[in-house]
Amino acid sequence: MSRRAEKAESSAPGDGADALIWDEVSHQTGEDSRLTWSYLAFLVLATQLAAIGIVTDSTIAIVGAMAVGPEFGPLAALAVALARRQWAQGRRAAVALAVGFPVAMLLAALTAWLSVPLGLFPTDALDTGSAVEFIYHPGPYSLIVAVLAGAAGMLSVISRRSAALIGVFISVTTVPAAGFVAVALVLGEYQKAAASGFQLLLNLVGIVVAAVAVLLFYRVVSKRLPEATARQLRWQLRRTRG
Repeated sequence: MSRRAEKAESSAPGDGADALIWDEVSHQTGEDSRLTWSYLAFLVLATQLAAIGIVTDSTIAIVGAMAVGPEFGPLAALAVALARRQWAQGRRAAVALAVGFPVAMLLAALTAWLSVPLGLFPTDALDTGSAVEFIYHPGPYSLIVAVLAGAAGMLSVISRRSAALIGVFISVTTVPAAGFVAVALVLGEYQKAAASGFQLLLNLVGIVVAAVAVLLFYRVVSKRLPEATARQLRWQLRRTRG
């Protein structure tokens, strides 16, 4: 940005890729924490794709649902809000999750309910699909995958790397479970729906807890910039943004 900013960056301790800039992380995650029409549309489409993959036993459709799922943004924003005690941002992220998933699941259930009398899939679809058994069998590995996904997602935010593939990783544990709940309820498989719903809740909590743990770890191990250097960097950043 300028010779002063370059000098301040070179004098800062540690590598730039490992620096945790709280203002930047809060700004980045805050943009994705709101309940918007585009977020809701992507989540509805992802859950619909997951439901189709479940009833047709199609791994390709489930992977497509993972790629479309937008829930990484609110989950990351919620983790940052908890770590920094930014309750307003945390409420926005929680509302996006609390409204988005039920709406997407309700619409997926409606689609499944309309598809049954049309004969688009058999009523025993959940008994014959081998590609979706992992969705309604919550266990230790489900939580482990969720924790790894949360840690990887937050590391991608901190290191300012592309979150596209990380978002797919996050959706492995969320969107398919949401789609399974919707289909299972329509087909009367209430026990499987409850198990999948519990897995969805467990995975969401695991992702957020892991992301918060990564932020707190970085707060402890990262060396803080000298106040004068940090003030100069913030001034240069505001001046560059206009």
